[in-house]
Amino acid sequence: MDPEMEDKTLELMNTSGMESQNLVDDLSPKKNTVLKISNGPVTGSRKRPSEGNYEKEKEHCIALFDQWSEADQVEFVEHLISRMCHYQHGHINSYLKPMLQRDFITALPAQGLDHIAENILSFLDARSLCSAELVCKEWQRVISEGMLWKKLIERMGEVPVQEPHHRSPPNSYYHSLYPKIIQDIETIEANWRCGRHNLQRIQCRSENSKGVYCLQYDDDKIISGLRDNSIKIWDKQSLECLKILTGHTGSVLCLQYDERVIVTGSSDSTVRVWEVTSGEVLNTLIHHNEAVLHLRFANGLMVTCSKDRSIAVWDMASPTDISLRRVLVGHRAAVNVVDFDDKYIVSASGDRTIKVWSTSTCEFVRTLNGHKRGIACLQYRDRLVGHEELVRCIRFDNKRIVSGAYDG
Repeated sequence: MDPEMEDKTLELMNTSGMESQNLVDDLSPKKNTVLKISNGPVTGSRKRPSEGNYEKEKEHCIALFDQWSEADQVEFVEHLISRMCHYQHGHINSYLKPMLQRDFITALPAQGLDHIAENILSFLDARSLCSAELVCKEWQRVISEGMLWKKLIERMGEVPVQEPHHRSPPNSYYHSLYPKIIQDIETIEANWRCGRHNLQRIQCRSENSKGVYCLQYDDDKIISGLRDNSIKIWDKQSLECLKILTGHTGSVLCLQYDERVIVTGSSDSTVRVWEVTSGEVLNTLIHHNEAVLHLRFANGLMVTCSKDRSIAVWDMASPTDISLRRVLVGHRAAVNVVDFDDKYIVSASGDRTIKVWSTSTCEFVRTLNGHKRGIACLQYRDRLVGHEELVRCIRFDNKRIVSGAYDG
């Protein structure tokens, strides 16, 4: 049908309808009428034109609406929306969508909840953190003040190196440091895969002996326990001996240190605590009857084990205030190694067993059997224990296991 003819037809139909309705209106009460015009499969509603009293009616409805409770208001709006057509629903949806969006990262600090915003953003990876910094100034401020680049580096297991002229480096320093750390990690991984290394030797020989029983190192120093009863501290870069600590009357069989103290165990049956910078002896613990074979300390707790088949659990209030909490017995041979976390203490012995104890109560939990020979080494992390027959030393992370054995 020609469009112009269609329009005229509709107009005539509407006029005829209105004339007929006028006749009916004279004989019946007034009613609101809705005229629907059909054109194919789509049906639409004809809107009545705005009349002079619309604004007055609208204000009256709003005044009534404001007097209702929130529940009544919601029910009314739901009922109103259900009477609307699809086009109106789409229009309302477009209107509501921006109202329902919330920039919670910006909103939380305004409520004094900066720490929650920082915690949320701290779960982002490096690429997402870069994007988040570009969202707006408030997001950039939360990331900067929360030191989130530093936290990201620490989450990777790396300890950020502070520049000497910065007492407290800003977040931007760690942002610039991140690519360098990634490059170092990739280089180290490539060296592991390809076997590239630079071997350097430290001559630990003395007039009495040349044995090294234990060591620990960091970026600056190497601390070793020797068969000649001494502890030697070496500069990691120059490999020069910086200090020699003496006091044990037997070989130094085990050691561990942190930023404040070095703790050593010896075949003389004692445990000694040394001040890192001065090398002064701060404490000497006398408990075991035979050689102290291994020790571990962390978070105010220390565990030592001995050839005398016992395990000692110590409370470390300070380097000079260390008290014996409990002695654990049950192994039938020398206890060669111990490790612990906040839940369990794990010990391995020459009796071919591993025993598990509760860290908080020091009560025995279980025995792990299965080895045919004595267990010489053990590492415990995330409920995982690693060792092999005559492997003398072992360490692992989430990518590799490194072990040293008598077979070379």
